[in-house]
Amino acid sequence: MKNILLMVWALMAISCASKSIQKPKPNILFIAIDDLRPELGTYGSKVAKSPNIDALAAQGLQFERAYCQEAICSPSRASLMTGARPETIQVIENFTYFREVNPNIVTLPQHFINNGYEAVHTGKIYHKPAFADPEKSWSREPAIDKMTIKKANSPGGYALKENQDYFKKSRAEVIEKYGKNAPRNGLGKGPAYECAEVPDYFYEDGYNAELAIATLKDMLEKNPEKPFFLGLGMKKPHLEWLAPKKYWDMYDRSALTLTGQAEAPTDGATMGLHPSFELRARYGIPKYGPIDDSLALTLRHAYLACVSYVDAQIGKVIQALDDAGQRENTIIILWSDHGWHLGDMGIWGKATNYEIGTRVPMIIWTPDMPDKNRGKKTNALVELVDMYPTLSELAGLDLPDHLEGQSFKPLLKKPGLEWKRAAFSQFPSPALREWAANPLSQGMRETYFGPLIENVEGKIKDQMGDQWDRLLFENDLMGYAMRTDQYRLVAWKDRTNLAKKPIFVELFDHTTDPYETKNVASKHPELVQELLVQLDKGWQGSLAK
Repeated sequence: MKNILLMVWALMAISCASKSIQKPKPNILFIAIDDLRPELGTYGSKVAKSPNIDALAAQGLQFERAYCQEAICSPSRASLMTGARPETIQVIENFTYFREVNPNIVTLPQHFINNGYEAVHTGKIYHKPAFADPEKSWSREPAIDKMTIKKANSPGGYALKENQDYFKKSRAEVIEKYGKNAPRNGLGKGPAYECAEVPDYFYEDGYNAELAIATLKDMLEKNPEKPFFLGLGMKKPHLEWLAPKKYWDMYDRSALTLTGQAEAPTDGATMGLHPSFELRARYGIPKYGPIDDSLALTLRHAYLACVSYVDAQIGKVIQALDDAGQRENTIIILWSDHGWHLGDMGIWGKATNYEIGTRVPMIIWTPDMPDKNRGKKTNALVELVDMYPTLSELAGLDLPDHLEGQSFKPLLKKPGLEWKRAAFSQFPSPALREWAANPLSQGMRETYFGPLIENVEGKIKDQMGDQWDRLLFENDLMGYAMRTDQYRLVAWKDRTNLAKKPIFVELFDHTTDPYETKNVASKHPELVQELLVQLDKGWQGSLAK
């Protein structure tokens, strides 16, 4: 009997010891950056100054070929946060709230909450506050009560009085001319950029970084044993490009260059490029015609200043994580919701199906990834929708059945592993959609954008001839893009009848044409048919084995 009791006590001791050394669940630092193309030092930019993001990449794994599912804010973010693709969740423009059409879908942070995590965010994670899903995606509010600084809340977010006045003037003018709903439709914006002698926290990203740090400290103080999912959303380099002067001063304007590809792709789809609506809505930007070289350099300078500004804020939050002693139990993932044309292909903005619009930076750091792989870059094709299953698997969580991405956890151990055969994106007829991707309204046609719309519509009619159909091109035409190892295929199809053949196809060979300057579909009909078969099989047909 005595021996039996000793054995029981020994087993109990082993069990208790096992529990005491059980590895805690990893925290998640989820860093979202708005409108950031891979314009970073670590991605080969010759001008961008991004030391903090570069340092993260030097310690983690950098994805050279990561792609969004739609190059516009709400569809991209709703897709990656739900783990399902834009058409699955019925969000293909900025006006549909994913939760209204998917009331029971479990989001990424919600999944972590369901598994014992605290989940909170500061800044832009979903498209806007009204779409932030506060009741299901987040378990607490950020620690605003712990802040010693106040949010600026200046007119238009501007620091300079002259820009605040321009903002108010522009807003008043469009309301007087087009009605009270004009600002809601994206009109009446202030200047596109600002350089002001202000502290980082004057603008929203600086404030939200400080709020994230305060929230991190608050969580660790109140419940240090509970794992957290902390979303840090950086709004820049989304327009408007507002950054403290010190970040502008990091760049020598005379050393900046313009895009080397200022023309649309030869033989490309005329409906595939918009007339830069988003930029032209800003005060002081020409409403028609080209953006001159001097202004283009200023805009590029402004974009880069914002890149460096958000890089500094990200560095502060990662440093706070280190200072709190949490780095070695935290997974850090950094991503952007889509790319951005800085005059590339002759346009300014996101909202295209091309490489420059869909390719995004993505970097992951984990405490236990092999040291030999730290600082490596993988050419595996991955998608933003893959983050949900990846983070879940890394945290040891089961995967919900609705997910439409694939965990890239294996790439952390083998970055060169043969992976997906393709990445998929889509965008509805950029030329004849407002920049929020919703169909053109009559009101939009009656604004100063009317001549732009007429011009691009004329080009589409000339290219498409008898295939022109206003209802189709404005409402139901979808560009379905597929990026394989070598090619980008864009099939322009009637989304109400996908069985019909595409009305137009684009094909770009990245071996010989990495900037997608020439559509070669007409020269390779057999290859096009082969790729269309692959496209029709969808994302399921291109998963890694």
